[in-house]
Amino acid sequence: MKNKDTLLGPMLNLYPDSIGGQLSALVELLKDEPMKDAFQSIYILPSLYHTDLDRGFSVQDYEINGTIAKEENLVTLQEMGIDLKLDFILNHLSVLSPQFQDLLKNGEKSKYKDFFIHWNRFWDGYGEMSEEGYILPEKKYIQDMFFRKEGLPILMVQFPDGSKQPYWNTFYQEIKEEEDGSVSYLGQMDLNIQDESVWQHYQDTLKKLASYGAKIVRLDAFAYAPKAVGRKNFLNEPETWDLLEKIQKIADPYALRLLPEIHATYEEGIYQTLADKGYWVYDFFLPGLILYTFVKEDATKLVRWINEVVDKGIQTVNMLGCHDGIPVLDLKGLLSEEEIEDLIATLKKRGGYVKDLHGEKKMYYQVNMTYFSALNRDEKQLLLARALQLFMPGKPQIWYLDLFAGENDVEAVKKAGAGGHKEINRTNLDIEVVKEKIKEDVVVKQLELLHFRKHFPAFKEGATITCHTKGSNIEIKWKNELACATLKANLEDYDYSIEQEEYGL
Repeated sequence: MKNKDTLLGPMLNLYPDSIGGQLSALVELLKDEPMKDAFQSIYILPSLYHTDLDRGFSVQDYEINGTIAKEENLVTLQEMGIDLKLDFILNHLSVLSPQFQDLLKNGEKSKYKDFFIHWNRFWDGYGEMSEEGYILPEKKYIQDMFFRKEGLPILMVQFPDGSKQPYWNTFYQEIKEEEDGSVSYLGQMDLNIQDESVWQHYQDTLKKLASYGAKIVRLDAFAYAPKAVGRKNFLNEPETWDLLEKIQKIADPYALRLLPEIHATYEEGIYQTLADKGYWVYDFFLPGLILYTFVKEDATKLVRWINEVVDKGIQTVNMLGCHDGIPVLDLKGLLSEEEIEDLIATLKKRGGYVKDLHGEKKMYYQVNMTYFSALNRDEKQLLLARALQLFMPGKPQIWYLDLFAGENDVEAVKKAGAGGHKEINRTNLDIEVVKEKIKEDVVVKQLELLHFRKHFPAFKEGATITCHTKGSNIEIKWKNELACATLKANLEDYDYSIEQEEYGL
């Protein structure tokens, strides 16, 4: 008997060129054993679109990037019974987007003159003009602002008339002076959600993603979009929730399930707010909790979190690794400050790079490394971590490098230069390398676990999930009217077993 409830099936996560340089290579890989029918969903990161910076998250437009993917690849995946999760970046578009290019060309005559946030117009009357040509807001208006980088979130853009104008730029930017004296820009320019043309852009984009076959849409950086003078300008309330509600109304006719992406500490309770509003929640707590559990050989805090998810009926998408680092900011409240710092120290010894917020130490955000390296390159630990993830409530998301036991790519970090720390866990794999990796025991056993999670009928919505720990042992059980599956594991030697029973109803 197979599990007919596919909502909770495993989801592979990768860039379109992560395997074999083309999405078509992945499609062919998924047609044959042992990869065949292991995944219910695929989360393809946004370099699927036309992008120019931040490995896809600086979107020019949402057309398919034909150099690494084709729309027919997406059609084939759907024909194979695999649904798609795709990204929609609410907060910004690239400088090279048609909208910003029109603004650069036509200035005040552009129909997109209010599409992006002109810094000086936003802060007019709330500060003094600097020599550089941007308003420096009074301290009282920005002292509580949440910054993602050092300095004010501004990109000074040169217009054809020679003037330089400041635009709101929360995330990455690059400025390059050309040999002819001109200046070229790359940057993720924040959108003005007060402008109706931005909402038309939202409408058009969600329609397009649905046409690609998306069932889940991850809302990237959504909490930065609502802005107001004197506010934190990250997760402004209630504006952030108003924005989500409006986006949901646009998404509903296309039957899109929204997955808002937000990093916040456990103690802030934002995960609970999202759950209460009916959204799936990214389980950014699980990666660090499993690592902490293995280091301490104590599952108490992991079990407490599992039982909270079950008791409160929180619908999650969980993971081990991902395209970003291992979250540590999120753990505040689940772990003490000292426990988090000890975990970070352990991960640094294993080759991790610590990402701090806007240059401030102690304002840690994530640790950049592969999950296999975080587990000290121990295959038994990786297999147990995967088993624990697949017995977690929610939908398991599998980073491709974790599946293939990928190690820290230090050379990629060196090659990327300043700010290239994330490349440590984004290595593109040659298809022949993958075909050899698939034969390795650690990959074979993970794929067996993934097939089990996808097909065994205990893993259905509505199943009763119980979890407890004693000493160094942990047990997680899924049970419904059709079947029962129980994971039993020991944290001292990382051995585990799975008991299964079908009732033949």
